[in-house]
Amino acid sequence: MYRTHNCGELRMDNVGQTITLSGWLQASRDFGGMTFIDLRDRYGITQLVFNMEDDEALCNQARKLGREYVLKISGLVRERTNKNPNRPTGNIEIEVKSLEVLNAAKTPPFTIEEDTDGGEDLRMKYRYLDLRRKKVQDNIIFRSELAIETRKYLANKDFIEVETPVLIKSTPEGARDFVVPSRMNTGEFYALPQSPQTFKQILMVAGFDKYFQIVKCFRDEDLRADRQPEFTQIDCEMSFVTQEDILNTFEGLTKHLFKTTIGVDLADFPRISYDEAMEKYGSDKPDLRFDMAFTELNDVAQQKGFSVFDNAELVVGICATAQANAYSNKDIKALTEWMQQPQIGAKGLVYVKVNPDGTFKSSVGKFFSDDDLKVWANKMNAKPGDLLLILSGETEKTRKQLNNLRLEMGRRMGLMKEGDFKPLWVLDFPLLEWDEESNRFHAMHHPFTSPKKEDVDRMMAGDHETMKSLRADAYDLVINGSEIGGGSIRIHDRALQSRNFDLLGFSKEEAADQFGFLLGAFEYGAPPHGGIAFGFDRLCAVLKGQSSIRDFIAFPKNNQGRDMMIDAPATISAEQLEELALLLQKKEVER
Repeated sequence: MYRTHNCGELRMDNVGQTITLSGWLQASRDFGGMTFIDLRDRYGITQLVFNMEDDEALCNQARKLGREYVLKISGLVRERTNKNPNRPTGNIEIEVKSLEVLNAAKTPPFTIEEDTDGGEDLRMKYRYLDLRRKKVQDNIIFRSELAIETRKYLANKDFIEVETPVLIKSTPEGARDFVVPSRMNTGEFYALPQSPQTFKQILMVAGFDKYFQIVKCFRDEDLRADRQPEFTQIDCEMSFVTQEDILNTFEGLTKHLFKTTIGVDLADFPRISYDEAMEKYGSDKPDLRFDMAFTELNDVAQQKGFSVFDNAELVVGICATAQANAYSNKDIKALTEWMQQPQIGAKGLVYVKVNPDGTFKSSVGKFFSDDDLKVWANKMNAKPGDLLLILSGETEKTRKQLNNLRLEMGRRMGLMKEGDFKPLWVLDFPLLEWDEESNRFHAMHHPFTSPKKEDVDRMMAGDHETMKSLRADAYDLVINGSEIGGGSIRIHDRALQSRNFDLLGFSKEEAADQFGFLLGAFEYGAPPHGGIAFGFDRLCAVLKGQSSIRDFIAFPKNNQGRDMMIDAPATISAEQLEELALLLQKKEVER
């Protein structure tokens, strides 16, 4: 028997019992006559005591042990004289009677502590050691709990979990596919799925009514802290539903997950349109933990002789409450330079300080009187001591730039409070986006998204300009500025789906080749249906108040898409290339 208890469960009730524990040596302390060892497993840490007076040989053996040795001990549970209130087992310790080294260990390349001294690449290379740290283990355990609660909730709502294929067909829409050569079908390739979209729609045609899957998806795209080449979705689809049915079901799921995993009760989620989100926050995923909504100033700031404003499509600003005295000229200059960095691209920043005496200090004071600035302040609901920050330029770019400024001010002002969660639904996205470079429409979500019912006739018969104003029956779930999930009511009519493919630039032959199976299925009685997919990794991170999804993935890739532990991706042998008929292709490319 390796253990009678784990390292996190012994308490005062166990005093006097003889027990057996196994685990890793976390730390040791030698005080001459006595040696103390902290023994760790997944469940916690228990202090072991070795006394020179009781057993000199055993104590000497304990002194020679190094960090991360795997040990089995037996001994007597006793009350600690020097208790540790920060540890669940801190009232007891084990007076060790026998010790067995199950495995020796090299000295780890970094400390396996809450705050380690290992850099990210080093920890990813030795991920099996990094995973021993309590902070990382807690994240992985939390992920497991979230998955279990998701399954419980959806199963109770009559959803059926169905696995869909991992080797599928490459499609031209969306991000780049990862492709897999087929040995049995020379010169042909599978693709790894970016989502199970078409399969879950087929399941609705097949009559399964409610489907879900916690599923791996793959996208060959540029990486960030909240992106991985392989990621996990809570993927769901329902038949005979409207948008309202789906919002209610998955708002319920979200509330359930917050309550059962972190003990937070969420209020009903507000809803705003895509257009309103862009006008008020410059983003389709606004962070509502603080206000600071945009105020458009074209009608009060233009035609006053300031050409920067007069020549702009949009003049728009935010009001930073009680920040006038917090920002010196030097601070404003630094903030302006921050806005001018290439990632944001603002040309400048106009500020107005609202003084307590009703006067104003502004970077554009020579162009605008105090009466002019008072009109701005009134329109922006500014009070004495507030700071107005204003941008101008092309509408879309300026809103995005001001969104960056709004979020930065929110961070600086401490408005993004830990444990504060503000979810919302963003609705009524554009159905199509016109791309000047490719000279064609692209789907805002994906090619299977239905237009709003009232826009269907316009889609079927409208001209090019009409297509730009079509609205999608689509919705995103946003929490604290992160897009957690997105979905739509799907097209279930072959004629409407064919029309959408036409608008997206597919020829009839291309549409039949890529999606003929789906179009064919629609001819056999496809029900009205819709669904949603949650980014599971991102949901984990948001619930725990963290920014990186890598901390919730057992074996993540780095920013270059590499697995540092197994050193992948890697080359394969010439024999494998030849077997896959890729060696000849490689030589032809080299020639």
